[in-house]
Amino acid sequence: MQLFPVKTGLVKVGDNLVETILDSIRKQKLVLEEKDVLALASKIVSYSQGRVARLSEVKPSTRAKKLAKEFSLEPEFAEILLRESEKIYGGVEKAVLTLKDHMLTPNAGIDNKNAPFGFVVLWPENLVQWLTTFRNNIRLETGKRVAVMVVDSGLIPLRIGTVGLALAVAGFKPTREWRGKIDLYGKTIMITRHAVADDMASAVHLLMGEASEKTPVVLVKQAPVDFDDRVYGPEKMMMPFKECIFMNRSKA
Repeated sequence: MQLFPVKTGLVKVGDNLVETILDSIRKQKLVLEEKDVLALASKIVSYSQGRVARLSEVKPSTRAKKLAKEFSLEPEFAEILLRESEKIYGGVEKAVLTLKDHMLTPNAGIDNKNAPFGFVVLWPENLVQWLTTFRNNIRLETGKRVAVMVVDSGLIPLRIGTVGLALAVAGFKPTREWRGKIDLYGKTIMITRHAVADDMASAVHLLMGEASEKTPVVLVKQAPVDFDDRVYGPEKMMMPFKECIFMNRSKA
């Protein structure tokens, strides 16, 4: 597998990502080919959708003020967090653990990092529809059928730092089934499934960075994935609560 970071410059609200990305790929003398994978940072998708909120225009509720005090947040930020979250589980200073779009994530994916002063960026919405349109437009412009994934930072319990998380995928299967296969010693594998999209998300996340790199796109070639023509939203990669080791806790 080969990964090529693509610098785009600063992506702004309402920018046409197809034009921006293809122009950046050409400027770097890269070539888009069949079965390449375009990995996009979720933040540029959010900007293209206008998913940016001005904190001064938000009126915090009583519940938001209480949440802000408990976790050292701005009350306006806490109000947006409440609106964007499906469920809140608790948290630590500056970070609240939430359920958002079938995923556990800090602060419902809301981020003031790499956002203009006084603004926050929200997670992109309607990703299945967005990816379908984006992928079709790439094919219309280039004649190539490529896969696309949207990537953000994620956390692993009890591990320091962020890793890559695939929010949605188009053009390849995000997981690989190992249950029922045989291991090196002839034993049947019972529970293992491979989070292929998240593995690739971590690889591209390493190149995208977390600060001022201006590298929100990575072109992946020869990816060891199972290509198809489907779009997989967050719900397709979610494990049921009762099967999740972190969520289905029982007393020992």
